[in-house]
This record gives sequence, structure tokens and C-alpha cells, in this order.
Amino acid sequence: MTDETRPTGELTLRTLAMPADANAAGDIFGGWVMAQMDLASGIRAAERARGRVVTAAVKEMAFQLPVKIGDTLNVYTEITRVGRTSITLSVEAWAHRARHRMLEKVTAATFIMVALDEDGKPTPVPAEE
Repeated sequence: MTDETRPTGELTLRTLAMPADANAAGDIFGGWVMAQMDLASGIRAAERARGRVVTAAVKEMAFQLPVKIGDTLNVYTEITRVGRTSITLSVEAWAHRARHRMLEKVTAATFIMVALDEDGKPTPVPAEE
């Protein structure tokens, strides 16, 4: 996550920040942003694992800028490591501020997802095709 001027990774999720997601000052709750990042991680990791995944850990998350009502939150993911049962992703959240025609990095984090079998037990991530 070195370049602060353009996103790294693949656009995985886009959603609109709504009034119900905000505090009284009009800033979107950080937990909502983190939940969107978790959803994007789950989408990308499940595609790679070809099955069910769960969040095992979130590391190194710090908010740089607020998300405001009406912003479009764009979440980018990049798989940085595939272990035996885990998938590590670099995740960036960017706010598209339509009124100002700008894209600003809000936060970034490392998410670790674990592949699960039908019984909910960790299972090996299949080899890439």
C-alpha cells in the first residue's frame, strides 16, 4: 500500500454511504467502513478458495480520512499470500466524492481469511488454475 494517489488491487465492492450509516456529525461510522472491507475480502477470498471463507484476523488498520454521507465507498483487494488454509489480502477503502470529482484513500488494512469445508473446519486452499 505504497501509492496514496491511486488504488492498489482489484475493485471488489462499491457501495453508497447512507444517512443511516452516519453519526450526528455526518461522518460514516468506522465500523461500517470496516464491515464493507470485510465483505470485499470475503468475496475475493471465496472466489480464490472456491468455497466458504471466514475472517480470521484484521491487522494494521488506521483511518486517514472520514467517509461522508453520499460518498461512494470503493473497496480494492489484492491477494498477497496464499497459505495452506489461509488467504491474506491487502485491502484499501477509497471514498469517491462525486460533488468534488475526487477519489481519496480512507483506510487500508490486511485481512486474513481462512477457507472452510462443509463442516466448518479449515480446509486447504486449492491450487491456482
